[in-house]
Amino acid sequence: MPTHHLPSALRQHLAALRMLLVFTLITGIAYPLLVTGIAQLAFPHQANGSLIRAHGKPVASRLIGQNFALPKRNPRDPKEELRPDPKWFQPRPSAGGYDPRASGASNLGPNNPDLITAVGQRRASVAAFDGVSPGSVPVDALTASGSGLDPDISPAYAYEQVNRVAKARHLPRPRVRKLVADHVQGRVLGFLGQESVNIVELNRALAGVL
Repeated sequence: MPTHHLPSALRQHLAALRMLLVFTLITGIAYPLLVTGIAQLAFPHQANGSLIRAHGKPVASRLIGQNFALPKRNPRDPKEELRPDPKWFQPRPSAGGYDPRASGASNLGPNNPDLITAVGQRRASVAAFDGVSPGSVPVDALTASGSGLDPDISPAYAYEQVNRVAKARHLPRPRVRKLVADHVQGRVLGFLGQESVNIVELNRALAGVL
């Protein structure tokens, strides 16, 4: 039956249904396939998660930070805190322990006494671990990122760790310092954000010089 013989309300519903199907095909299928195809052709590394591979297998992503910790004394104890491994450059704190399934911040305000206490404890711990004065510990070594997955630290925090890493690995300090210098990334477009060091890439490079 021609649609012009149908009641007005039914014709409107059929028109709306046709528009829904058309835009579903365009925005739900055609457009995502087009964008995915362009991304795979132009930026395959970024489109597939910016993966870092070792021996042909993915071991990390440069977009997600990691813990570089010593093995647990009791692997069955979920409450045992991770101990940082002195042989690796350490990331900034993470409220979710760098678990991608638990992305998020602590949501503690700057005047929250729990945050102030945690920062003080971190300052003393990092200073003792890296063998520096508490007053020289950079801010990013004391505060977690908003996502809890940030792979970047400041150059200041990376350079602070050079002596400790070099001593733990019996490597010349100038060699380790140059490794950090080679991984300092400038500001985005030259003026956005701050210089940074990707901790995952830095530690992969450190593993490569051993």
